[in-house]
Amino acid sequence: MAGRILIIGACGQIGTELTLKLREIHGKDQVIASDIREGAEELMQSGPFEILNATDEIHIKEIVDKYEIKEVYLMAAMLSATAEKAPMKAWDLNMDSLFHILNLAKDGKIDKIFWPSSIAVFGPTTPKDQTPQTTVMEPTTVYGISKQTGERWCEYYFNKFGVDIRSIRYPGIISYKTLPGGGTTDYAIEIFHEALRNGEYTSFLDRDAALPMMYMDDAINATVKIMEAPADEIKVRSSYNLAAISFTPEILAEEIKKHLADFTIKYDPDFRQKIAESWPSSIDDNAARNDWGWEHEFDLDKMTSTMLEGVGKTLKENA
Repeated sequence: MAGRILIIGACGQIGTELTLKLREIHGKDQVIASDIREGAEELMQSGPFEILNATDEIHIKEIVDKYEIKEVYLMAAMLSATAEKAPMKAWDLNMDSLFHILNLAKDGKIDKIFWPSSIAVFGPTTPKDQTPQTTVMEPTTVYGISKQTGERWCEYYFNKFGVDIRSIRYPGIISYKTLPGGGTTDYAIEIFHEALRNGEYTSFLDRDAALPMMYMDDAINATVKIMEAPADEIKVRSSYNLAAISFTPEILAEEIKKHLADFTIKYDPDFRQKIAESWPSSIDDNAARNDWGWEHEFDLDKMTSTMLEGVGKTLKENA
């Protein structure tokens, strides 16, 4: 059946759960997962999978032709903390992969693209509280620079060639199903594992480092919703601000203590603290809410309860 979906970077933190959700919606054979290596057992058993390097233009074209792909979700990227250790490798992965997909769409090979941006596009000169949709963007990380550049190219390809590309700026994403992949917001996942395993956690961010966060289910639902929206509802063709909850390590620790009274936290900030300080503490996402009806479901209390239950179950299964 023509018109299949290809997910590039399907084994990552977001890609794994997005793949399963899209297969649930469209059917397992309609969604082709791909990554540079195999992923979780549940993902691998849920439908077709291809080994694919996101920078390999020829192989991408072969898979698009083989499966008659019409939609691509480009989830492959090197994240903020990891990218700082290998800047040029991160730049090449993050940018080359995007151009390969944009050009396939320009040439009429595919009809629609999802490409995620990030709050990393913002920098120390950006207004920190309720960061507007359109504002100063002076990112200080390789990841942020690549995402800001990608946003500009996405809008250019839409305006110049009519490419239907859709994007959201993910905040920190929290989930227990897949381990994080080297981001500055990873503490908000690690803390649950350590709280349940050891009763204590040492945060690599300072106690008052407020950052925008979102539970994975909300991020997946937003991704599906923006791709299902009629094209004329997508007014922003760079990337939409997206928000749900904002908190600090200290606030999250206090929320965990409501469930685990003996939990303790210490603070030993590393290089990721400086990255966090350059990012917003909260996001104004009214454009997404007004244009295509974005709404979040998980607040801090619901997210914390869900994470403790999910991580606890995972630890028992792996014991």
